[in-house]
Amino acid sequence: MKHRLTAGITAAALAATALAGCSSSSSGSSGSPGGGKITLTFSSYAWQEPTVAANKKIVADWNASHPDVQVQYIPVDANSVHDKLVTQFSSHTAPDIIHDEAADIAGFAQQGYLAKLDGLLPADLKSGIPQGVWDSATVNGSVYGVPSLLQSYTVFANTALLKQDGITLPTTSNPWTWQQFQAAAKQATTNGVFGVGWGLKSPVSTVVSMSLNYGGKFFYSDNGKTTMRFTAAEQQVPKTIHDMIFQDKSIAPTTVTEAGSDVLPGFLGGKYAMIVGGNYLSQQILKDKTGDFQWTMLPLLKGDTQNQMADPQTYSIARQSQHPQQAMQFLDYFLNAEHLSALAQGDWLAPSSTAAQQRLLADTKGQDGWEAVSDSVKYLVNSPTSQLSNYPRWKSQIATPAFQGYLAGSITLEQLGQKLTDGWNQVGAAGN
Repeated sequence: MKHRLTAGITAAALAATALAGCSSSSSGSSGSPGGGKITLTFSSYAWQEPTVAANKKIVADWNASHPDVQVQYIPVDANSVHDKLVTQFSSHTAPDIIHDEAADIAGFAQQGYLAKLDGLLPADLKSGIPQGVWDSATVNGSVYGVPSLLQSYTVFANTALLKQDGITLPTTSNPWTWQQFQAAAKQATTNGVFGVGWGLKSPVSTVVSMSLNYGGKFFYSDNGKTTMRFTAAEQQVPKTIHDMIFQDKSIAPTTVTEAGSDVLPGFLGGKYAMIVGGNYLSQQILKDKTGDFQWTMLPLLKGDTQNQMADPQTYSIARQSQHPQQAMQFLDYFLNAEHLSALAQGDWLAPSSTAAQQRLLADTKGQDGWEAVSDSVKYLVNSPTSQLSNYPRWKSQIATPAFQGYLAGSITLEQLGQKLTDGWNQVGAAGN
């Protein structure tokens, strides 16, 4: 997924560890000693065309109304944000304002590269975002990023096909349980159409996030040590997916080895009644659909709860910046309800603040699933994985091949759990 950053254990990431504590007080901004015009640098990895346009307009409007505090917009490749920041922090050239995501900022915060925002946050900005979302950008009790847009994993439905099969769609007040979703998928598997296409080539984030529906956390703190558990709570979601593939045969088997966006042509072509993926896929559906294709995004699936992992896009201020107060003033402006609604529509993600959610519903009239997107925010909670420095390594080296093997039918559920726990003991436990 292009909007998800690659933050694995790379040579550059290892270099960041060696650079811990090298935070500089030198400026990433320009301004005259006498208090004249200030220029703030603002790096953003926005890549969807509507979002880039929204970013540029907000910055231009700010610059027009704030002649003494100008903002220089710097686009950054979404797939190289982490490594670029490592280089910038080590060379004391980091931008004042940094667009990143919660999963990536913990390491930089621990290494002293990001400013603590607690004393800078305006009261309205702080109170307007749910605490569970703030928790995802909090490290050792301090806030290091302002959450903005959030992804969830949801079901997209071909409404014409489901209506044809006599399936009643869920609502935000009456969402589908996993059992109802499984039953609907089985019912919709008919006449050469599969109930679900599900790109599970990279299944870990999806499974870990959706397992929170059953209280499955995978990672638990025991006397200051993090352990990996694979209890009934963690087993429920992967087992249901496995059953849909091999017992119900309602998930198209060819899609299991595909990336999330790879299933879109089949969905748009009527091969799958539903697909599951990040809510950002809506933007691609709108772009690629032809004719009178009828679709919507459904509310989050429900286990015991509808909870999923909060890993928002964030905006941080470099500790190197000489103008943190002005940077926060810009962020308060940048993330007001009107602007955040525009950014959310560009990326088709959920805005973090209640005011922006209300503005989004007014702007979109709740059509095409926007009501479900807005509704999802209250179910997004801080993930146990968010501050585990070795989680990316466990995810890529251990969990990904293990889940792939289970969903391919080559290992059992018990063997999956053994691989996950043994793998964490081998590569993950050190340092967490």
